[in-house]
This record gives sequence, C-alpha cells and structure tokens, in this order.
Amino acid sequence: MGKFAVAVINGTQARFFILDSAASSEYESGPNLIEHKGLSDSTQELHGQELWANTKTGRNRGSNGQAHSYDDHRQNHKLEFEKRFANKISSAMIDLIQANQAKQLILVAEPQILGIMRESMNDSLFKNLNIQEVAKDICHFNVNQIHDYLAKKELLPACKKVYSR
Repeated sequence: MGKFAVAVINGTQARFFILDSAASSEYESGPNLIEHKGLSDSTQELHGQELWANTKTGRNRGSNGQAHSYDDHRQNHKLEFEKRFANKISSAMIDLIQANQAKQLILVAEPQILGIMRESMNDSLFKNLNIQEVAKDICHFNVNQIHDYLAKKELLPACKKVYSR
C-alpha cells in the first residue's frame, strides 16, 4: 500500500492529511489519518464593506436619486480570489506530498472547487500521482469522520479498532 495524502477543501479552507500506514501490531489501531497544516482564505470570509467599496452590486446613484444599473464584475473578482486560493492549496499539497513521499492523492471538494483545483494542479508532481476525486464538502467533519467516509467509499483502508478485554 502506497502512502496516501488527502486534501479536503471548501470555499474558505483547506485541510491536509496523511494516512499513517506504519506497521501496527495487533494491540494498536491503525492505519490512522493524521491532520497536517491547513489553509484558510481570508477574502472569502470578508463581507460587504470589508471587501467591496459599495456593498450593493450593480448600482450607481446619480445626484437626482435615480439608479443606473451596471455590471461591476464582482463575479470575475471572486473567481480570481478562488484561483489564487487554489494555487496556494496546490503549493501546500506539493510540500506535503514531497515531505511524506505520498503516491496517492485523494481530493475532496465541491464540484466547482474541484474544477478550479484541476486547473491549478499543473506541476509535474501531480502527473505522477494516482489522484482520486470526491465531489462533496466534508470540511466540517472531524478527522475520524473523514477517514470513515473515505473508507466507506473504498478510497482509504478502514481503521482497525483495537478493543481491550
């Protein structure tokens, strides 16, 4: 079994895990999913006045009180913020994969985020990995729930539980 790296991503954060497949005895549970550093995107957490000069989109008021509609391209800016965050995630994944010599990557995110991540994962390191994608937001799960979810999908080996007598 090769080493697994797991990235769980939503619109505001990315969490990174390595499956610890160290040889465990019959008295130890394992393999265990271990969380490493994570990233958060502060621009996605900002709202209204903190991010934009005008909180309402597509409005410009003239001096006589009439509103003129226009496109202020906020959607383009939001997409650019997402692409920048995806590039940061890709760099962090490269560091994690190289440091732990992972051979397989499981990428878990919403479908739109998966598409943005595919575009940002252009390093040659990603071409040599076995990459599995799961289109679901499970970033709010704890580490055990993430491991169980991926084991049920048969993407990770299940954690063997050891019970004392």
